[in-house]
Amino acid sequence: MTDKRKNESQIPEEETDRLIIRPLGAGQEVGRSCIMLEFKGKKIMLDCGIHPGRDGLDALPFFDMIDPEEIDLLLISHFHLDHCGALPYFLKTSNYRGQVYMTHATKAIYRWLLNDYVRVSNLTQEKMLYTEADLIESMDRIETVNFHQESEVNGIKFWCYNAGHVLGAAMIMLEIAGVKVLYTGDFSRQEDRHLMSAEIPSIKPDVLITESTYGTHIHEKREEREKRFTSTIHDIVNRGGRCLIPVFALGRAQELLLILDEYWANHPELHDIPVYYASALAKKCMSVYQTYINAMNDKIKRQINISNPFVFKHISNLKDIDHFDDVGPSVIMASPGMLQSGLSRELFENWCTERRNGVIISGYSVEGTLAKNIMSSPEEINTMTGQKLPLKMSVDYISFSAHTDYEQTSEFIRILKPPHVVLVHGEANEMARLKAAVLREYEDDPDYHIQVHNPRITQAVELYFRGEKMAKVMGSLAVKAPTHSHKISGVLVKRNFNYHIMSPNDLSDYTDLKVSTISQRMSVSYDAPLSLLTHYLMQLSGQVEYTTVSDKPALKVFGNVTVVHEPQKAMVILEWTANAVNDMYADAIIAVLTKISSDGKYKAVKGSAEKNDPVIFSERIGKLLGDMFGPKNVTCFGPNMTNYVINLESGKSAVLDLETMDVQSEDSAMRELVENCCKRLQDAIEPASSKR
Repeated sequence: MTDKRKNESQIPEEETDRLIIRPLGAGQEVGRSCIMLEFKGKKIMLDCGIHPGRDGLDALPFFDMIDPEEIDLLLISHFHLDHCGALPYFLKTSNYRGQVYMTHATKAIYRWLLNDYVRVSNLTQEKMLYTEADLIESMDRIETVNFHQESEVNGIKFWCYNAGHVLGAAMIMLEIAGVKVLYTGDFSRQEDRHLMSAEIPSIKPDVLITESTYGTHIHEKREEREKRFTSTIHDIVNRGGRCLIPVFALGRAQELLLILDEYWANHPELHDIPVYYASALAKKCMSVYQTYINAMNDKIKRQINISNPFVFKHISNLKDIDHFDDVGPSVIMASPGMLQSGLSRELFENWCTERRNGVIISGYSVEGTLAKNIMSSPEEINTMTGQKLPLKMSVDYISFSAHTDYEQTSEFIRILKPPHVVLVHGEANEMARLKAAVLREYEDDPDYHIQVHNPRITQAVELYFRGEKMAKVMGSLAVKAPTHSHKISGVLVKRNFNYHIMSPNDLSDYTDLKVSTISQRMSVSYDAPLSLLTHYLMQLSGQVEYTTVSDKPALKVFGNVTVVHEPQKAMVILEWTANAVNDMYADAIIAVLTKISSDGKYKAVKGSAEKNDPVIFSERIGKLLGDMFGPKNVTCFGPNMTNYVINLESGKSAVLDLETMDVQSEDSAMRELVENCCKRLQDAIEPASSKR
């Protein structure tokens, strides 16, 4: 349930109902994915990527918007640079002291992929964000998790689902105080040649943070896409050209290698034309993929029992351009995928001036990269050295990008039915079109109300969730089954977002808490008689008992505070066991003592009380009864004026004998009332010594 709140800033962060989602990157853009979540005083960073189309500090998320020391948890969805490329920099330069969590396959590939990025980046020393040593140091901060393994860090629960995007890619479900948030990262609901499709979580999230890379576009069918891909390559080599396929070292490259190896096996006429996988990571990549066969789809798992599908018969590894004999037609898959730098950029600049050559862009390209630029068919391009070259080679875009299209995203939302959808990782126009399409799809559905948000970078989305707090009874309090209207008294213990009620005696068994008792003792100056204090305290409490402490006269007030009188020292000592109630009682008694000490008339009261004169007592009891029942209804009689009769208009009457303090009345309530009045007056004015 969502509900707007006022004066949210006045509520402690751990108690607020406000969930804040703020993209530090990937807000109405593709690249530098970094999403911050804040809820119930907890802060989580989802992904920590760089922007492929920018250099140096410009490529980083807006880290200056946050205090890294306050982050409770950092999670990485997969190994692509736009999701983890800024992690070594962040860990090196910030005061974040926690661990980083990712899947096993993601950690295995993370090191090699970022090491390749550091090696091939054509950047000056000033623009390099980190070194290989920084990357290696970051490995010690990474902890791995299994898919579907529930973990808890600082009170935040999380677990991962298979995302289907690349090997090890994860969708992350977070639970904070009962509110569930699903972050998809990059995901694909279409199974390909080696990866399974993204899972559908069995638990419905309250908030879905999903990519919107392709907006409302719909991918062509896999079979048609593969046919167009192989046919285009066949045409290029048939005309004697060289075919360049820019790819990232890991991810879509393995899918394309499987397609090419199978196509070459089925076409003997192509066996003389070499196919190269040009990456310094080729062998390392293949070993990782062979290690994590169980993370792939059933087809690969069955095939591995017969032969390793990643041992290619028609594809050779090419470590660098120095080992390449550039003669005649050939096919080369080279990294990086967006032609920013490295071997793919070098080959492109060598081949782009010949018409018979061709380049196939097989994945999503970010604005600002050369791959994105050549898709608009410019007449010339700028080289890395600043020269201009004519672009004459053919340029084809055949997307094998494992991102969801509109049909997959729409189906995903339709199954999960989250109340809130937050779009990230998409260009502004694509994101806006996807938002409009999703809202339009459900605008006439009376049973499902959806809110779709498409925040700009650094713009916060604020949602409000109000949940019931539930406390579980534990320990000795839970031995007996509860009955209707049964009241339970214990200590409420909060740990993270869990509440428990238990007996104080059980605290040491279930928590790290200990039970302690604090005894309070206070000395207060007091030179009046104890009887005067008794008089005032009887008016305050009615629960005043005479007692002794170490042979000293004392009063027990409210049943919990002991007042010890030390007349020789002109003081009284208050003693009580500290708690909220007893502290309040003690404060009230101290107020009485202060009042007596400041009252100049107490000496006169003291003298009259100590005389214990029956005539004075008779006068005072007469006045008290007159005040209570009316002077006309009270009559004094007897030889020593020691008897009183009370006659009320209602017919009730009572007779009081002051010598015996006996009260006679046919009405028991009236008799008890007169007896209590007499007793209180007698206790108040008689010396304490006469009571003992």
